[in-house]
Amino acid sequence: MPDSEGQLEDQQPAEAIGTAAAEAAPEEAAAVADEGTVGGPSAGEAPAAGEPAPGGSAAEVAPEGSAAAAAPEDSASAEAGAEMADLWAAGSDSASPEEAAAPEEAAAPEAGVEGPAASMAVEPSPAPAELEADAEAGEPEPEPTLEAEAEVEAPAAEPEDSGAEQAAASGEGDEADAAPAGEAAVPSVPTTVAELVAATLRAAGVRLAFTVPGESFLPVLDALHAAGIRVVATRHEGAAAMAAEAYGQLTGRPAACLGTRAVGAANLSIGVLTATADSAPMFVLVGDVDRAVHGREAFQELDLAGTVGRLAKWAGRLEDAETAAAALEAAARAVLEGRPGPALLAMPEDVLDLPLPEGTRAPVVRPHPDAPSAAEVRAVLHELAGAERPLILAGAGVLRARCSNDLVRLAELLHVPVVSSWRRGDVIPNDHPLYLGMTGFGSPSSVRERIAAADVLVVVGSRLSEPTTAGYTLPGPGQRWIHIDVEPRTDAVGEAPAPFMAVKADARAFLRAATARLKDAVLLAEPLAARDRHNAADRAAYEAASIVDQHPWSGPGVNPGKIIADLRRLLPEDGIVTTDAGAFAGWAARGLRFRRPGTFLGPTSGAMGYALPAALAAAIVHRERRVVALVGDGGMGMTLAELETAVREGAHVVAVVFDNERYGMIRDHQDRRGSLASPGTDLGPLDFAAAARACGARGVRVDTDAAFEPALRTALAASGPTLIHVLVDRRWVSVDQPAVEGA
Repeated sequence: MPDSEGQLEDQQPAEAIGTAAAEAAPEEAAAVADEGTVGGPSAGEAPAAGEPAPGGSAAEVAPEGSAAAAAPEDSASAEAGAEMADLWAAGSDSASPEEAAAPEEAAAPEAGVEGPAASMAVEPSPAPAELEADAEAGEPEPEPTLEAEAEVEAPAAEPEDSGAEQAAASGEGDEADAAPAGEAAVPSVPTTVAELVAATLRAAGVRLAFTVPGESFLPVLDALHAAGIRVVATRHEGAAAMAAEAYGQLTGRPAACLGTRAVGAANLSIGVLTATADSAPMFVLVGDVDRAVHGREAFQELDLAGTVGRLAKWAGRLEDAETAAAALEAAARAVLEGRPGPALLAMPEDVLDLPLPEGTRAPVVRPHPDAPSAAEVRAVLHELAGAERPLILAGAGVLRARCSNDLVRLAELLHVPVVSSWRRGDVIPNDHPLYLGMTGFGSPSSVRERIAAADVLVVVGSRLSEPTTAGYTLPGPGQRWIHIDVEPRTDAVGEAPAPFMAVKADARAFLRAATARLKDAVLLAEPLAARDRHNAADRAAYEAASIVDQHPWSGPGVNPGKIIADLRRLLPEDGIVTTDAGAFAGWAARGLRFRRPGTFLGPTSGAMGYALPAALAAAIVHRERRVVALVGDGGMGMTLAELETAVREGAHVVAVVFDNERYGMIRDHQDRRGSLASPGTDLGPLDFAAAARACGARGVRVDTDAAFEPALRTALAASGPTLIHVLVDRRWVSVDQPAVEGA
């Protein structure tokens, strides 16, 4: 096709990729054959149905042998590589769901990924030919272990075969696969329903379970322990569910939470809702009444599947030993296949000790995510190449698929900037020149403006929630957008019509196929240089709009923006931040910068009481890393007792509590609607530092800006949990309504 049509043309052999990747070797662009992804079609392939009509483009593609020139090396994208000398190493160590359930198929490491811990690194863009080679370079990073009496963490699930076969399949050594001290490993062929439950969870990748124990599921607790699944007792079922949900977000593998009957399930429910909203894999196991008294208003009886179970992706009940394996397989498929989510399984107490029929085996689920067709990849790339101001909006699907590197690579090759969906700000390095901020509550004004200005918006791995879309006002009317997701939307979102294209594909499969396709393209330099100028201006606007500590303040209390600025400066690059719901979170959303994936955990359900349990889970997985929970006095009041859990588990958690003695965000809503009395939002004083000390943790009170930095430095260097109680004047309403000194 002539270059005037703005089409991506196959070149044999590949000549160049304009811009930052101009010097790439032909073998660049991630060899995807062994990943099962699809490359571009042959040169003679007909355009895909619905392919954009020929026309002028902002980033035209020159035919082979034309006078196309690479963009100058000092372009924004070239600088991106030079400025990324620090590695975009994975903070999450997460395996994609298909890897977690397929231990017998050793997945080829992602470019820049070192070993099973899924460490990702973005190399300087002037040398993209090194990307593929780096997949085989360096010493593998050891898989994180759940440290305590037993080290049982594993990156992948395995069928319950003999111990040697398990180790070979999962890549673990004998120590990592051993059962907890003093217990034999679970038999390869489970003999009771409880053992089958444990074996199924083990095969699905579960290595950690959180619970408030109940008499209705005691056999399962014993079976989990024997199977090498660590059981952590929390102080409240809500915290157990939140911790399990955070583990799923962080690692890409499911954890389990357990509660007893109606009361336990009701307390677990907020975490079930959060796991569904976050697309987090999680098993929810609830002890149920005996079958003989079911339906007779037995003690703590509830239709678990029909009530709390409706918050989950799937819900079911163990009816007998004969059908237990089928029910467990259905639960595992719901957790691992397609869009991940929680599965709730009711377990009648009298079923758990039943012997299994001879030959019953634990079900093993190995999901195979969808890959895009060559025509779909080609059409999306044509849209991006032909647009004047394209934009990529990336979400949790990218993090879950462990493909942040691939997203950066695609963005650099096409000079397309990236924004992240709400509370997924760690999707690419925030100091990359092509990163333009996070959407949602607390988002700088520049983010919404840039989304609205996009003539083509490509959404990858995001559900387009209400916060992400600014109240469903984005995409805007008439805006051209494409949705790439394991469950893409095909209908309208907010004021926008249905997407121009809906591509049902795993984020990594699509991104690798797209970057492989680009190895055969030559991009004209002049349109890309114009795009670079836009990108530089957009980045400058984002940086100017995301300053949070510019307002002078001498007290009383602290400047919340200064607290966030200090945290941003002092927290190590691999440090993990968890956040709760509340007005304080707006300063964090706008002012923090994340440089590695898996370093930010926040609930898109907007639930309070998340930050501390999530930090507990993160600290148990990553003993060597610093974990900071940001929480308001309201949310901390809901989960304060979990500090004792952190002490008992030896979890290095730093909880920063923003205390204004009220439910501040709700009070703001009351004030805006003109409420005269503003009932129900004021709280009394609570000495959180003293309460922390009563739980066995360190407790520090901070009431000036100057006192916070030394308190944080000490907490990050200390062992065990620390709570920093930060006093905030009520005049600090939100990041957009800062206090005015002297007012």
